[in-house]
Amino acid sequence: MDLASILGVVVALGAILGGQALEGGSLHSITQPTAALIVLGGTVGAVMVMFPGSQLKRAMKDAKKVFVAPHVDGAGILARIVGFAQKARREGVVSIEDDAAKVEDPYFKKALSLAVDGTSSKQIREVMEVELRTAEEEAEAGPKVFEAAGGYCPTVGIIGAVLGLIHVMENLSDPSKLGAGIAVAFVATVYGVSAANLFFLPMAGKLKVRNHHDNMMRELILEGVCSMVDGDNPRLIEQKLGGFIAEHERKPDEAGRGQGAQAKAA
Repeated sequence: MDLASILGVVVALGAILGGQALEGGSLHSITQPTAALIVLGGTVGAVMVMFPGSQLKRAMKDAKKVFVAPHVDGAGILARIVGFAQKARREGVVSIEDDAAKVEDPYFKKALSLAVDGTSSKQIREVMEVELRTAEEEAEAGPKVFEAAGGYCPTVGIIGAVLGLIHVMENLSDPSKLGAGIAVAFVATVYGVSAANLFFLPMAGKLKVRNHHDNMMRELILEGVCSMVDGDNPRLIEQKLGGFIAEHERKPDEAGRGQGAQAKAA
């Protein structure tokens, strides 16, 4: 579980509801099913008009990544590439055919299969870069959908507020109900602005971070396989690809070697 996302939601809602309570307001005053229906229903409808069904399904599927962080072991991928490079250097690229068949990641497996088939590094790069661009475009569906929802939500909230005010104006004959009616009308605006800035837009941002990391791992794989096909020294491959791994993700021995190399260069 991504504790940052979960705690973020708890802190945001807690701060808003706590502030409401400190001001003497009640939870009931901001709990309006009608306003929620207008805001959420209107936003969902607008997003459905904007995006095709395939992108909406992808966005719903990616939504869980906001709260459940997919485990992508960059250091493990790097170590595996170095291991393949060492074996290929000793016995030839064909020797890793059985190992390549056991790789679960489709992108990694395809790149290794091309290498085993005797494809040149240039051709591998051309083929896999197409796969990379396609994956990037597909991954953009989730952030785009939630960004659009974050844009529509406040506007739909204003529509809800106006509808509420229209209802209030229709009942001017009873002044005792004006204050409560106006308060209820503005709850839709609160829902719209809150949903956009506490949920939809932050979710889009978190998905962009996840997608960027996934793309970095694909680039690491591509560079590693091409370097292996070119016959580069496994140690050189490890040093070259180390830049794709964040410092906190590196294994202690790798971090130590990296710092030692920097000190030697200085």
